[in-house]
Amino acid sequence: MAARIIDASVPRMLPALDAINRVFWTGGRDGALLVHRCQSCHRWSHPPRDRCVQCGGELRAEAVSGRGAVFTFTVNEHQFHPNVPPPNLIAIVQLEEQDDLRIVTNIVNCAPSGLRCGLPVQLLFERHGEIFYPLFEPEASGMR
Repeated sequence: MAARIIDASVPRMLPALDAINRVFWTGGRDGALLVHRCQSCHRWSHPPRDRCVQCGGELRAEAVSGRGAVFTFTVNEHQFHPNVPPPNLIAIVQLEEQDDLRIVTNIVNCAPSGLRCGLPVQLLFERHGEIFYPLFEPEASGMR
């Protein structure tokens, strides 16, 4: 199932694209979060890199489900940008594909009081030109 894509609503610090990270940051155009996976030991590897840190094998981008759970989080009450009103919900999301496959992201469509460790979340993308910024929101009821 392809993740929902929304137009950018707030400014974000966008990455410089290169040969290694491009697939991660642009894969959302098709609604898929593409993460490197080792072709030898089959471990997922994030952030993007050129070789598997486990065995040195070749990495190839593959789509993950886009489902996970909040591993840890913080609620930033400080207004770091004049066009981004607080609070800003920053989290590490553990993807369901592998226990140590985690992504730093923002949680959207969630009140700070609703955020908790273990909260089931689902992927959506925010479009910033050719970059599709992965965000997560609380999972719609009945999806799992």
